[in-house]
Amino acid sequence: MDEVLVVGASVGGSTAAETLAKAGVPVVMLERDLARVKPCGGAVPPVAFKEFDIPQSLISRKVHHALVHSPSERTVAIDVVGTSPHSDDDYIAMCCREEFDQFLRNRAVAQGAHLIEGQLLDLKVTPAGVTTTYREKASGATKTLRTTAVIGADGAYSPTAKALGLPNLPRCVAIQERIRLPDDKMARWADTADLYLGTEVSPDLYAWAFPKKDHVAVGMGAGHGHTKAAKQHLANLKQRIAPELAGGEIILQEAHALPMQPRPQIAFDRAMLVGDAAGLVVNTSGEGIYWAMKSAQLAAEVLAGSLLNPSAERLLRYQRTWWKQYGTMYRFLRWLQKWGYGGERQMEVFTDMCRNRDVQQLTFESYMHKTMAPMPWLAQMRMTGDILKAQVKYYLPRMRPAGKPAARGYA
Repeated sequence: MDEVLVVGASVGGSTAAETLAKAGVPVVMLERDLARVKPCGGAVPPVAFKEFDIPQSLISRKVHHALVHSPSERTVAIDVVGTSPHSDDDYIAMCCREEFDQFLRNRAVAQGAHLIEGQLLDLKVTPAGVTTTYREKASGATKTLRTTAVIGADGAYSPTAKALGLPNLPRCVAIQERIRLPDDKMARWADTADLYLGTEVSPDLYAWAFPKKDHVAVGMGAGHGHTKAAKQHLANLKQRIAPELAGGEIILQEAHALPMQPRPQIAFDRAMLVGDAAGLVVNTSGEGIYWAMKSAQLAAEVLAGSLLNPSAERLLRYQRTWWKQYGTMYRFLRWLQKWGYGGERQMEVFTDMCRNRDVQQLTFESYMHKTMAPMPWLAQMRMTGDILKAQVKYYLPRMRPAGKPAARGYA
């Protein structure tokens, strides 16, 4: 009997497998399709490269500036700088998942993890262990694997969670196109990532244009109940920024689902869920790469120390530790998503909030270092004042000349 099965060999699964293998635990990774590139905006915080010893050569482009575009096309220019003194780590790393995932997967295999390409068909957890049935891709043969425990790192649709009898989570959909631009057009995106707000490009999240080495990833996210119109929203975004994409060539179209809320329970008898399978995506940004890796590492560490008795009682230490460290951040960002993207007026307010220097620095301090940055009382007062002024500006009726229509989305 192998000790542990990890379902999924993307960033979370590979991190879990490597952590277990380095601890001397026999581990098998089961990945349905090794050729598939996971669709993703590809933004990774600098802290990930240090924490997980990832080479900087995997960074397609370092971004030091951001532009937020309101529904009425007011823009806010933001420097990617935290509250601490400026350092070389003040940037957003843009990565291509085909390179990033493959590196982590190969490293796990080099540490001793066994990689199988095949589709999970069934998974049963009993007091004696975990029995998994899968179809091997190369031969088409149905095979059985018996392990002591399993870690599900298999995405928003998680076959592992389904096999454990868990319900589906509410999901959003993200679609994007990779567009290769002429050199003169690409210069516009050399060091800047753009976020676009407005119900025509995303009714409850945001749209983006993220630069990579030789192309721009242009995409949008749509929350639960709005996914059927996602293609039209992307078309609207491309029309909105058409002059900046002129002469571009679409080299890839991709789409994927993201969970919209964490699962109430992510550790069970002989089983754990990490990353998207556990719903560990932050709502405001849809960021999931770092959280998949971090949750996978923690789950694997807890499991490695509990293999003699991988009961829910022991494995729940992973869940308790996770929410003790990150619960406040997740709750705040979930509230911010509902508050900031709740209609075009509120998106205008959100844009005004982004003009506040304290908001900018605290946001990037938290993003780059993955800690809730302390908020000085004076900064709180400035932020509160600016938000209240914006709320009044966009919600109180304003006098306008007779016959003149209201600006789009607000009075």
